Amino acid sequence: MEENKEKPDLVVWNKERGYYQNELSYGTNVGAPAINIENVSGWKQSNAELANKNFKTKFDELREEYERLVNEVRLNELVYSARYNFTPVMGQVYHLYSKSDDSFFLSMISPDSWNQKYMGSFKLDASHKWSKVESY
Repeated sequence: MEENKEKPDLVVWNKERGYYQNELSYGTNVGAPAINIENVSGWKQSNAELANKNFKTKFDELREEYERLVNEVRLNELVYSARYNFTPVMGQVYHLYSKSDDSFFLSMISPDSWNQKYMGSFKLDASHKWSKVESY
């Protein structure tokens, strides 16, 4: 065959060797074995389900962390907005009370020492965040 002559797609032509069908990884004629594509839909579906489970788990973890952070911010806003006439010491437990006018005040006096509307006990940590103390 001449070099400048167009060849059909199924003909592999090389100047030195000419036509070389044996080196092809696929058939070039009607009698060649059919090329079958593997069915990967099952693999895709099972791996997509696993990926979605991982995404959902991570989303749930992030949502829980977000809710913890929001609660922490609300508690800090509550304690920092309370009235107190002392400088809190880090690591010391303080008690939050509600007055009759719905304002809050922070005190060093424990709830069993007097009759005030007790809201909770809090401790100031080294990062200046208030954390709720379950037992004082």
